[in-house]
Amino acid sequence: MHIGFLNPQGNFDSNNSHITKHPDFGGQLVYVKQVAIAIAQMGHKVDILTRQIIDPEWPEFAETFETYPGVDNVRIIRLPAGPKEFLPKELLWPHLVADWVPNILKFYQQEGGLPDAMTAHYGDGGLCGVLIEEETGIPFTFTAHSLGAQKMDKLEVTPENLTAIDEQFNFRYRILAERLSMNRSAVNITSTQQERKEQYSHRVYSGAVDVDNNNRFAVIPPGADFSIFGAKARSENEEATQEFIQERLARDIAEARRDLPVIVASSRLEPKKNILGLVQAFAMSPTLQERANLMLITGGLDDPLREEASDGIAEEVLAPIREVVKENDLWGKISAFGLSDQSQESLAAAYRFMVKRRSVFALTALYEPFGLAPLEAAVAGLPVVATKNGGPSESFRQGNKEYGVLVDPEDPADIARGLERLLCDAQEWEYFAQAGQQRVLKKYTWESTAENYLTLLEQILSSPETRSRAELLPIHPYFRNPESQTDVFLEELGDLYFGSNQKVLINAS
Repeated sequence: MHIGFLNPQGNFDSNNSHITKHPDFGGQLVYVKQVAIAIAQMGHKVDILTRQIIDPEWPEFAETFETYPGVDNVRIIRLPAGPKEFLPKELLWPHLVADWVPNILKFYQQEGGLPDAMTAHYGDGGLCGVLIEEETGIPFTFTAHSLGAQKMDKLEVTPENLTAIDEQFNFRYRILAERLSMNRSAVNITSTQQERKEQYSHRVYSGAVDVDNNNRFAVIPPGADFSIFGAKARSENEEATQEFIQERLARDIAEARRDLPVIVASSRLEPKKNILGLVQAFAMSPTLQERANLMLITGGLDDPLREEASDGIAEEVLAPIREVVKENDLWGKISAFGLSDQSQESLAAAYRFMVKRRSVFALTALYEPFGLAPLEAAVAGLPVVATKNGGPSESFRQGNKEYGVLVDPEDPADIARGLERLLCDAQEWEYFAQAGQQRVLKKYTWESTAENYLTLLEQILSSPETRSRAELLPIHPYFRNPESQTDVFLEELGDLYFGSNQKVLINAS
């Protein structure tokens, strides 16, 4: 089988450059790369289609073709879309329609044949799947990773502020692209049942897809990379990472406390990750402060608790954290830094080093669609305290069986209780370290993810679904001609999100 992965945002390269340094990179790209490689290792031909970037600040993404060392059957194919320089995902929409999709079709025409099927990722990849399917008849699956409606909810969008918020995030395109993607895909792939039932049932997607129709959905959880994060794995910079962490702990932690366990948090500096809630939980618990230090792994920032971040969103996250540290005199008990090379291998080495201190991993996001990071930490041997909102409620609990401690991310006291449960009881720590690790080893592998994708694609190709045209949403004129009127588009978004009885205040500017 020949499969194309549509993922225009971010980018891919053999060295996994920048994979944790930018909001357009991170978990989604890791997911696509790992599924693609696992499928290729089963003997299938895979193309990862992404956007070509010719920009001196992003030299890794200029060549049209690249491969992963030691991996057969996978090509990274970069094709132009709009300006040559890097663009955030929010600005890609018109260039996908005008350039990227035509360039994909032209590329395969010159090759002499199209893939058998496409799998599209995020709303922008989904839109491209729609347009390619409309032109060629090639079916596609849609994996959203996250949906725009939940982000709008978190931003507390109102009819009065929608225009201003939309200027930054372009929800006017994202929501309608998502509606088209979930409506016209052969199957929608989610990581959990909760993602399907809660995210796709949001009012803005009403009429696009029936969440109760099992033929329209498949739950395929991602996996953890055991070769990197496994407890017995070793990276080339294992010792160097350990030395680096010890240096940072010596810089930040009082000498008498440096051998204590740590509460490890590793995530992008975004409000939704709720690192503030974790710091507040630590601040309010004398027990936690007595028994552990708090260690925040913060991307490319070396000393973010003392130095301002140049990135506005990161600074927005860090400023209130600094206030909590100052008000509660947490200096000497908390350390924040970025790993020297920001690679997955270094992160895995950090987790394994922290296991030796009987540490705990914490993910206190307000909502986590799936939650790959706690699975990676668990397979390394760290017991997990994770948000109950989203994917961890399925991956770390089955019936009454617990594989991790789930907490309410909006209640610092509950976060503190969850952490105390592991740090104050050696038997609890031991149980959850083993139970979480075994859960991931048995259920969350990239091989099983790939097998499920292949089974699904084979079913789609062997017995294609026939739906009447009445079931298909029309492709909006903008997605055929990006020069069309976008204020009307914004009104449509307002009608979907607020209801047609509330009018959006549209600024002429």
